[in-house]
Amino acid sequence: MELDLSTYKVFIHPHTLKFKFKAGTSRGSYTEKKSWFIKVWRADNPEVFGLGECGPLPGLSPDYSENFQTDLQNSLNHSLDQLGENLTEAIIFDAIRKVDPKLPSVKFGLETALLDLKNGGQRKILACDFYQGHHPIPINGLIWMGEKDFMMQQVKDKIEDGFTCIKIKVGAIDHEEEMEVIRFIRNRFPVDDMTIRLDANGAYTKKNVFPILEAFSKYGIHSIEQPVRQGQPELMQKVCAQSPIPIALDEELIGKTDKEVLLDSIRPTYIILKPTLIGGIRETLDWIRVAEQRKTGWWMTSLLESNIGLNSIAQLASYLKVSMPQGLGTGQLYENNILSPLKVENGNIVYDPSEPWDLKIIN
Repeated sequence: MELDLSTYKVFIHPHTLKFKFKAGTSRGSYTEKKSWFIKVWRADNPEVFGLGECGPLPGLSPDYSENFQTDLQNSLNHSLDQLGENLTEAIIFDAIRKVDPKLPSVKFGLETALLDLKNGGQRKILACDFYQGHHPIPINGLIWMGEKDFMMQQVKDKIEDGFTCIKIKVGAIDHEEEMEVIRFIRNRFPVDDMTIRLDANGAYTKKNVFPILEAFSKYGIHSIEQPVRQGQPELMQKVCAQSPIPIALDEELIGKTDKEVLLDSIRPTYIILKPTLIGGIRETLDWIRVAEQRKTGWWMTSLLESNIGLNSIAQLASYLKVSMPQGLGTGQLYENNILSPLKVENGNIVYDPSEPWDLKIIN
């Protein structure tokens, strides 16, 4: 679908990403995931274009619906029609603030497309060492839920690939089988050699969360994301205060505008920042500012975006000079991803400027 505005033209291209395997979480399993790519260019210069990705996730993203493409089209019409010819970061961020906050993936996709266009349409979103082929970003190796043997094989593969931080999805299969996977890692690697993170996606309840956290804590766990489902602030505050494992908020951040109140009331050790879920780069920077004022740790994670969205998040991580492992390894999940300069090497995501982008899917 092409939109023809006064100064800019936009092409919206939906694309269904196919998983290489069934990716299990406590919310269910994924075999495919749909994204909408935004291609934007000046009407008088069609050869130079910016790309962004809107990838709302069913059952999680507030803007996912059957009418998403219509909402996306309306937002683009309204936002781009107000932009002049001179694009600056300040002008772009101001335009994004005017997009409905209930459409966070639209904000992220449009914001990154415009930043790419501003920087010459070369998939450069921000000035950072990562884009120049420097600053490899450490990432966690993600272990998806499934049969124990499947999870064990993923762990072995990540260890062989040089990861020193492994994140395990927990909460959907038998607890003792999950414990076996964790024991397998910890029996081979002490805490100083291998970081283990857990992600429960809200799987536990008031009745079982504390015994489970206590059982996990025996194995030197770095943190656990969202042990109970979002929207239970009193329970989550209690969990954060009493857990033997540091707690990271993830889904709890969705749709929250009063960041200070959330962090002051719940007091997590960490927050997990997903630009597609929380409204883009500017919004992510605001969360970081509020978190750091409270000495709350943070890291960024992709939300099953293709390499288009993943590239934007990685550049933001590099721009912020991160050293803690980020959750940016999801580009390897798909059979039909956008071919790009992004690679995973020895537990890091890297950008190889000598490798081209293959955009025939979009063009």
